[in-house]
Amino acid sequence: MNANVMARSGRMGAERAARGQVTEGAARAGLAARGAIYMLVGVLALQVAFGDTTRQADRGGALETLAGKPFGVVLLWALGVGLVGMALWRLSEAVFGSAGRDGRKARKRLQAAARCVFYACVAYSVLSFAVGPHGGGGSSDKQSRDVTAKAMGLPAGQWLVGAVAAGVVVAGVWIAVQAVRRKFHDELKLGKMSPWSRRLVDITGVGGGVARGLVFIAAGAFAVRAAVDYRPDRAKGMDDTLRSFAHTPLGPWLLACVAAGLVLFGLFSIALARWRRV
Repeated sequence: MNANVMARSGRMGAERAARGQVTEGAARAGLAARGAIYMLVGVLALQVAFGDTTRQADRGGALETLAGKPFGVVLLWALGVGLVGMALWRLSEAVFGSAGRDGRKARKRLQAAARCVFYACVAYSVLSFAVGPHGGGGSSDKQSRDVTAKAMGLPAGQWLVGAVAAGVVVAGVWIAVQAVRRKFHDELKLGKMSPWSRRLVDITGVGGGVARGLVFIAAGAFAVRAAVDYRPDRAKGMDDTLRSFAHTPLGPWLLACVAAGLVLFGLFSIALARWRRV
C-alpha cells in the first residue's frame, strides 16, 4: 500500500515538474524560435518572388542568413536551445498529456511524440550549423530527394513514400482548415488578451496557417508524384516547393502571398509564445 502511495506521489511530483515554470519557459522559447525561423524563410521567399533567385528559401537559407549577421553564432545557439526547449515540452506532453480537455487522449500524446521527434531533429540541425559552418544546413531540396531515394529503396518503398506523401497532403489541408476555423483559440489565454491582441492573433493565425497548409499540400503533392512515377528526383524540399508557386498562372505574386503568409505564421508563433496555454 505504501509502495503504491509512494509511486503515485512520485508520478504526481514528476507531472508537476513537467508542467512547472521550467517547462513553460522551454515551450515559450521554442515557439519564439520557431517563429523566428518561419519569418526568416518567409522574408527569403519574398526576395525570391521579387527577383533575387540566389536566395535559398528554407531553413538552411535562414541559418546562413543569420550566420552572416553580427552575433550570428549567438543567435544560432539561441535558436537551437529554443528548439531543444520545444522538443522537451512536446516530450512532456507525450508523457503527461497536454493542457486542455482532451490533452490526455492517446491521439494527442502520439501527436506530441511525433512533434518531439521532429523538433529534436530540427534542433540538432540548427545546433550542428552553429558548431561548424554548414554542419546542419544544406539544401532542403537535396535532403528531400536523398530521403525519398533511400525510402524507395526499401521493400514496398514506393508505397511507403506514397502513403507518407499523402499524409503530408492531408496534414496540409488539416492545418489550413483549422486555421480558417480559428481552432487555435482553444489553446490561447483569451481572457488575458486585449481586443487588439486578439485581432493580431486572428490575422496572423489565419493567414499564416493557410500559407503553411498550402506549402504542406504542395510538398506532399510533389512527393506523391515522385512515388507514382518512381522518380525520387521529383520530390521537393521547401525551397523548390516555394519556387513552384511562381510557376503557376499567377506567377511570382502567388509566391509573394505565400511568403507573406509564412512571415505571418512566424509572427503568430511569437504571439503564441506570449499567450498560449502551456
